[in-house]
Amino acid sequence: MSSAESAPVLVDRIEAVARVVMNRPDARNALDAAMKSALVEALADVAADPAVRAVILTGAGEAFCVGQDLGEHAAALAAGATEAFATVREHYSPIVHTIATMAKPVIAAVNGTCVGAGLGFALACDLKVWSATAVLATAFTGIGLTCDSGLSATLARSIGEARAKELVLLGTRFTPVEAVAWGLGGQVVAPEAVAPTSLELAQRLAAGPTVAYAESKRLIAAAAQRSLEATLDDEAQAQARCGATADHQGAVTAFLAKQRPTFTGR
Repeated sequence: MSSAESAPVLVDRIEAVARVVMNRPDARNALDAAMKSALVEALADVAADPAVRAVILTGAGEAFCVGQDLGEHAAALAAGATEAFATVREHYSPIVHTIATMAKPVIAAVNGTCVGAGLGFALACDLKVWSATAVLATAFTGIGLTCDSGLSATLARSIGEARAKELVLLGTRFTPVEAVAWGLGGQVVAPEAVAPTSLELAQRLAAGPTVAYAESKRLIAAAAQRSLEATLDDEAQAQARCGATADHQGAVTAFLAKQRPTFTGR
């Protein structure tokens, strides 16, 4: 295996799609310091790259991500709780913030077990493709901790406060079929279909109106925290920005000519 293939995070470029792969398959992609730092950097890079118009986040091997590497965490605890939990602000929060706010769609290709911070990462993504055999769980209270990686917000907003409390306080495992039925969104496919389905979805989005996608992400994320009046004002401004793009003007011309529009992301 080359040094590149053994890196804790791999980034593949497929035309305008970037696939970010958590790459510790033998550890079920448990998050150690090297992987967390690499993930912060990789996500920031693809977010800033104008050539990337859609992103896939996935795991190598049979798991998506099982959360924090507890062996490393135990060693950090021995050095003091302050040091052990600095990773939340230094790694977990920036990872989720970048996923949720980057100006392009992010797809979680959940190829297997997805718990703890791994579940937080998946739910921060805009769209999800779930392996039918994946095991999902919050896991935090099982080791005497509470949520990180945005789970307290993403769960409650998606499935309601009551069920979110059940999943967090009881740590109950659940299936992708249940997740979709409850409102977490996404599509459930056979394990071998996760990669091609997520790539097809990402390529579709990468060929779309990037500016409109970015504005839509931002508007939806902000809506729950403000008044209807503020939302309407922001929508008007966002529509004006989208309306000034070549994508919008070209799409209107194509529609009137009964042609399929071609989007350039500008």
